[in-house]
Amino acid sequence: MLAPTLDAVPPVRHGRGRPRRRPDKLHADKAYDHRRCQSECRQHSITPRIARRGIDCSEWLGRYRWVVERTLAWLNRFRCLTIRYERREDIHLAFTTLGCALICFNQCRRFC
Repeated sequence: MLAPTLDAVPPVRHGRGRPRRRPDKLHADKAYDHRRCQSECRQHSITPRIARRGIDCSEWLGRYRWVVERTLAWLNRFRCLTIRYERREDIHLAFTTLGCALICFNQCRRFC
């Protein structure tokens, strides 16, 4: 599932010029320590930063991983997203999008 996930990354615009297609590097935990995952990253021109099994400590990824964990914790505040009650994918995607929009609105309101 790593290759379809890398292909699904939306374009990101940073100032002028054409939008970037993919991130420069990928931080992942020990579950992705396989040659296949590393080669898929390199095929997409992404530098893999993957913790190695039995060698590296996963705590090194903590400073990058907290962003994901924090965002998932914000989404878990919405009860309909914590436990997936909806069977249809489009309805679940709509609730997820609504939750993300509310999170962004609250962050904007907090800083303005």
